[in-house]
Amino acid sequence: MSLMGYDPLVYFTGRAPLEAAAQGISLGPDDWAVRCNLVTIATQRMDDFTAGHVTTAEATELLSAAQRGLAADFPELAASWSFVPGVSYRNLLLHRGTGAASPFDGSLRATPPHDLLDKTVSDDFPRGTGSRLLTEIMSRSAAWLEGHPVNKARIAAGKHPATHVWLWGVGRAPAMEPFATKYGRSGTMITAVDLLRGLAALAGWKRLEVPGATGYLDTDYAAKGRAAIAEFASTDLVCVHVEAPDEASHEGDCAAKVKAIEEIDAKIVAPLAAHLAAAGEHRILVCPDHPTFLATKTHSRGSVPFVMAGSGIAESGQATYDELSAAASGARIEPGWTLMGEFLGTKSGAVS
Repeated sequence: MSLMGYDPLVYFTGRAPLEAAAQGISLGPDDWAVRCNLVTIATQRMDDFTAGHVTTAEATELLSAAQRGLAADFPELAASWSFVPGVSYRNLLLHRGTGAASPFDGSLRATPPHDLLDKTVSDDFPRGTGSRLLTEIMSRSAAWLEGHPVNKARIAAGKHPATHVWLWGVGRAPAMEPFATKYGRSGTMITAVDLLRGLAALAGWKRLEVPGATGYLDTDYAAKGRAAIAEFASTDLVCVHVEAPDEASHEGDCAAKVKAIEEIDAKIVAPLAAHLAAAGEHRILVCPDHPTFLATKTHSRGSVPFVMAGSGIAESGQATYDELSAAASGARIEPGWTLMGEFLGTKSGAVS
């Protein structure tokens, strides 16, 4: 959200509402969305926050079982709560408000499962208003999923089963100003991740689905690069999002992370830079949205390095793109959401 030029302190209401927008799900003023991971927990430890990258088809079957379990164990919730399949392990639990008291408020805090990999989950269940209900659903889900044919088949194949649902990222629908109004430019998002699809939908960007884009290490980098080049015939700004380095970091796989960065450089950045340079005036920006350290296998706060080049961009004298070179340049853009204005040459965010 910050990289797209929106102040998260103003616009961010939770992760799940963004993913609901990606699926074209409209949330009313009394509705809530909850992010629902299918995870693998053993002896109170988060063994896998992706349930072995469970397939979308498998996840759909498992969530159907979870919905039946919810209706059986919590009959009073059956009319207003529903599990909604997304992509792989990334799914949703929706609450449709009925005019009664809201189940949540601003006090609710829930830990993302990717922050708990290889750690105990005993002290990291949701807290705040509505947390007891979410914790009960998470706990009961073990019985709903245990022995499911999908899990039996995964175990037989040597894969992690989906032992629980993990609920987090709770929020209501945000109201985002259209990007074209805010910055005077049209945009296209190329991604395989619902979070980015949702941001694009709420900003009024086109969402381009690229065959072979998986949101994982096996994504088709070259296809994304080709799609971005073709898209410039009809749009002002293209964002190519690649999840692979983040996934490699979560897995603690250094070689995979290096390989992902090399693939991005060779098959996306290089052809895009060459195409834009040949086309005339242009700008290109390369930037991660947050640090994910291999040592911790989880997201971290803090500054990230960016490289911006093209028309009207003065050279800084740095020869490489990395954290040390970025720090040595002396250039900092804070807060982060103002980077988009700098990139477009509008600085304040107003249309130039």
